[in-house]
Amino acid sequence: MSELKRICVFCASSPGSDPAITEATVELGQLLVERNLELVYGGGAVGLMGLIADTVMDAGGRVTGVIPKNLFSREVGHRSLTSLEEVDSMHVRKARMYELADAFIALPGGYGTLEELAETLTWNQIGLLKKPVGVLDVGGFWQPLLTLLDSMVDKTILKPANREVLLAEGSPVALLDAIEAQDLTYVPKWIGEGDI
Repeated sequence: MSELKRICVFCASSPGSDPAITEATVELGQLLVERNLELVYGGGAVGLMGLIADTVMDAGGRVTGVIPKNLFSREVGHRSLTSLEEVDSMHVRKARMYELADAFIALPGGYGTLEELAETLTWNQIGLLKKPVGVLDVGGFWQPLLTLLDSMVDKTILKPANREVLLAEGSPVALLDAIEAQDLTYVPKWIGEGDI
């Protein structure tokens, strides 16, 4: 197994109203530093994005943010990170985060978080990535999505092996443990029609 160095966290530019989500975000940030893992994220200074970045920086960790130039003012680009990369588009932002990170965690979030999560799962499915992906299922936040994915398997729309790519745990410790247990060795292969 390869050693994890950077975890990309997908999360909201809104703080939300659930204190359990706030607590889990802080716990995850502290745990990243304890395990000597660098944070890669969307580069914002507000909401859960700002909270996890501030937590990691305050604990002495390293943070790389990647933010599109046209979102710099809306998401309030974080100016106190180890590194902040300004890119031209959302597509470039995602590709750069996927390149930098060894694994991905989605905190509770909105459309943007869901879209980033879906794309990393799709890229794993078609062989562009072979990197662990997990959701931090605080208070059952992700249960409707997990149920939907299980329904896709039941209806033979999603292959069980592709469903198993998505890890889900209720605590940051359990999720990071599950991610660290994954085989990170990328073995390129031809993706045939029956593999997708």
